[in-house]
Amino acid sequence: MAASYHLFFIIYLSGFAAFPIFSFVYANANTTQHSWTPINHHLYHSGEGLIEKIKSLVHRHPDKLTVETIQAGTKDYKADITVVTYSQNWEQSDDKSKLRILLSFGQHARELISSELALQILSALGEEQFPPEMDPASLHDTLENVVIKIVPIENLNGRKIVDAGELCERRNGRGVDLNRNWAVDWGKKEKDYDPAEEYPGTAPFSEPETQIMQELAVSFNPHIWVNVHSGTDGLFMPYDHKKSTPDGLPSQRMRELLDELNVLYCSKRCLVGSGGTAVGYLAHGTATDYMYDVVRVPMAFTFEIYGDDKASGADCFKMFNPIDQTTFKRVMDQWCASFFTLFKLGPVCLM
Repeated sequence: MAASYHLFFIIYLSGFAAFPIFSFVYANANTTQHSWTPINHHLYHSGEGLIEKIKSLVHRHPDKLTVETIQAGTKDYKADITVVTYSQNWEQSDDKSKLRILLSFGQHARELISSELALQILSALGEEQFPPEMDPASLHDTLENVVIKIVPIENLNGRKIVDAGELCERRNGRGVDLNRNWAVDWGKKEKDYDPAEEYPGTAPFSEPETQIMQELAVSFNPHIWVNVHSGTDGLFMPYDHKKSTPDGLPSQRMRELLDELNVLYCSKRCLVGSGGTAVGYLAHGTATDYMYDVVRVPMAFTFEIYGDDKASGADCFKMFNPIDQTTFKRVMDQWCASFFTLFKLGPVCLM
């Protein structure tokens, strides 16, 4: 039988937006060629393995780090989220005068690099491994009046599916996109809506993972929120669901901070601005928009830390994660350093 060529229109989604990619697949009666890159287990932990390594790190530094596991769900579907808290002075860890920072990684299952960055940041907070040129003494002074809560893998159930070989899965264990399950502008669908990628659930906060994160945010009441994804290089602020940024001085300060991080760590190549404007696609029901509009977090961001725009639309691991040691280390060092600059500049920007 004669060979044929078929054009497939593939929707590539990063943390909040869909990117159209055209991909040609050669097919005949017997074969279909795929460009699949497997997980590089020399660089990446399994989801459960990463959580265990983080718990061991916390155990070695009880003076600075604590860990808890929060559970929610029903008899049919349950979720566990591990939360690590950093504070230099535990007797003052709930002091409302401190700068409170909440960071979430691994919300989308296939974005393994984000959770590896969480481990790297925690290693630096434990003073075990520092980014190049970081002065430990300066780090200690920067964090003296800061409390940081880190969620290394928000979507552990989805991550288990990826670890089992479904490398394109981004949703949770029952097929819901956790970054479409929040209450701000929930459920609205764009023309390119794909339920296999963006299904928002049956209602806002229908998912136990989102319920846990919402309750954590309200109780902790952070000054800074960062939702960490991969899929491109970007530093985004509200809004994701419309092509505008908030009005006033807080919005201006967010933009100034992102512009500085772009110069220092992205060589000005990162997309910067509101999610809906910078990328050109709208996303509805996102965590960052909820944090800003409802929880009233003064500075709410989405960071996109890596993307391979030359990868095939079907090659999800390569598209969202570095596959070689050199690139992996560059991403780790670059973005770990950027977070510690955020920790340093955040109090200044909030004054």
